[in-house]
Amino acid sequence: MIASSILVSRALAPIEIAIANWRGFIGARQSFARLSLQLQSLPEVRESLALPKPEARLDVEGLFVGAPGQGQPVVGNAGFALTKGNALGIIGPSGSGKSTLVRAIIGAWPALRGTVRLDGAALDQWAPDELGLHIGYLPQEFELIDGTVAENISRFEPNAPAELVIDAARKAGVHDLVVRLPNGYETRIGESGAGLSAGQRQRVALARALYRDPFLVVLDEPNSNLDNEGDRALENAIVGVRRRGGIVLIVAHRPSVLANVDYLLHMTAGQSPVFGTKAEIMKRLTDQHAAAKSGWSAGGPVGDAIAQVQAAMANGGAGIVPRLKIIPDGQ
Repeated sequence: MIASSILVSRALAPIEIAIANWRGFIGARQSFARLSLQLQSLPEVRESLALPKPEARLDVEGLFVGAPGQGQPVVGNAGFALTKGNALGIIGPSGSGKSTLVRAIIGAWPALRGTVRLDGAALDQWAPDELGLHIGYLPQEFELIDGTVAENISRFEPNAPAELVIDAARKAGVHDLVVRLPNGYETRIGESGAGLSAGQRQRVALARALYRDPFLVVLDEPNSNLDNEGDRALENAIVGVRRRGGIVLIVAHRPSVLANVDYLLHMTAGQSPVFGTKAEIMKRLTDQHAAAKSGWSAGGPVGDAIAQVQAAMANGGAGIVPRLKIIPDGQ
């Protein structure tokens, strides 16, 4: 009798387990059905015609951007045009959508409306792998991946040429730092760049953004963890991109980095971004500040922006444009 009970309980055990987990089975089946439906609704991916490397201009046309999955725009009607050798500083209070805007410009986040073009071609005309070669991006919350320093700089490109890795490190001013590591460029840095300080990680991430000399370089708070030496390396990197005919976008709170830009985009939550030269934006902000009858000590978004631009202009005058002397084609 006892033996029969044991045999029956063991025979029924799989059925009991299945009944206990039946809700999970049903949920998994429903999730699979929803996922299949979503995948079927995606447009067919077609191989894009290879476009020539961009080398002339960036156009942002009536761009509205919101967080993925949300229909409410955070950035509304952003528009500007830049040509090779230009640098744009993006300023404004926290929460105004600066990082959201640059994520859409590089194609990481889809735009709700509007277009971003490189040399006249919309971003969706480029194959993702090709587009990645033409854009360098240093995000505000940068991450390094478990691997060697060289692998992180080269974006884990298989058989990355050593000379290109070292060239990017030199342009980011991080080469001397890397060769002093225990195994140089072959030093493993661990998940999230463990083993390096925050400033060192940021400079390695800058080298990654400069790898293969992309036409468009987007830097989101690139000096948030840098010391004076790192600031100088960053300024040299920005000048280097401009000298070779690239375009630089810089999201900045610290004014020192704005000394090397010639245009500004001022962003305020709920309003269309305002684009112009540094002098034009400074005048506009000053006029707004005066109209509000607020003194410098009053602060606020406009006052903070004025102080930011004023400090940058005092630090670098009108920027490096007069010293760069970018020569258009054919001249």
